[in-house]
Amino acid sequence: MADVGRRGRRAYIGSFTAAGGHGITTASVAAENGALTVQSGVRDVPDPAYLALSPAGDTLYAASETADGTVVAYRVTGARPELLGSPVPVAGNGPTHLSLFDGHVLTANYGSGSVTAVPVRSDGTLADTPPIVLRHTGSGPHTPRQQAPHAHQVQPDPSGRWAVSVDLGTDSVRVCTLTEGTLEVHREIALRPGSGPRHLAFHPHGRYAYVVNELTPTVTVCHWDADDGTLKPLTEVPVLPGAPAGDAYPSGIVASPDGRFVWTATRGEDVLSTFAVEDEDLRLVGTVPCAGHWPRALTEADGFLYVANERSGDVSWFVLDPDRGLPRHEGSIEVPAASCVVLGPGPAV
Repeated sequence: MADVGRRGRRAYIGSFTAAGGHGITTASVAAENGALTVQSGVRDVPDPAYLALSPAGDTLYAASETADGTVVAYRVTGARPELLGSPVPVAGNGPTHLSLFDGHVLTANYGSGSVTAVPVRSDGTLADTPPIVLRHTGSGPHTPRQQAPHAHQVQPDPSGRWAVSVDLGTDSVRVCTLTEGTLEVHREIALRPGSGPRHLAFHPHGRYAYVVNELTPTVTVCHWDADDGTLKPLTEVPVLPGAPAGDAYPSGIVASPDGRFVWTATRGEDVLSTFAVEDEDLRLVGTVPCAGHWPRALTEADGFLYVANERSGDVSWFVLDPDRGLPRHEGSIEVPAASCVVLGPGPAV
């Protein structure tokens, strides 16, 4: 992202308006300590639960996690996000995640168990054309959570050749292509039955992928081959040092830019777990409280970790120990029903 150092950073925070959220909240980011300061907010669509920035950082895309799911675009070069056109339907129920891939916005639609691609015009706006839809099939042994497909995340791989979708309902990861207006499955990789894969993070070198599982509090370490579009499960690692004391539902996962650490968030236990990367394995270094309740998503940027705590209604930030990777809580801001945080360049000055 150009000129981030000169312009500073800004955070965009999604939230569930149905649970009292304010829509999309913007906050400035202090370079010296990562602190967030709320600046403004917009509430143009219901439940903008997941956000993604364009590569240039000038356009923000939001998925409206409703039964009649939509995506919307904002220009974010000014003091506050500016809506670009009307929301575009994704022909899917409950889009929980979105990303950009090959000139399209992709959404993972949890309720309908599908992935949608919406074309992006050259100016960053969304094309109001019938979306491209790929419907997942299958189920898993965990009832009632796996009676049908539940696509939870979709993102490009580091090479930019493949779109990878994670499905909690089918215990699988699909490697997909987008060619001539068609989404197709290249390969479907089965994970352990009943694990409930939720999100995936790639190692920055592109050789490994880490899948965090919601129905069993673990991370599945996989080898990734971008040449063949092949994902191979290697091992499964618990996210907690012992048996959960109560509910434990992992949510987000991120890898450090230098590839030395991986972090996860676990709801119920309300902790952040730090792993050291050791070749084809992960070693649990330790856990710390998330400084809130029900951490739904986490983001790493510039040596800081940002956590959206949905039920306590706040976003917390942590400084990361450069040697052991452990997060240390530095502060929090109030954001009702917070669901995700993305960071990008601040407005031009």
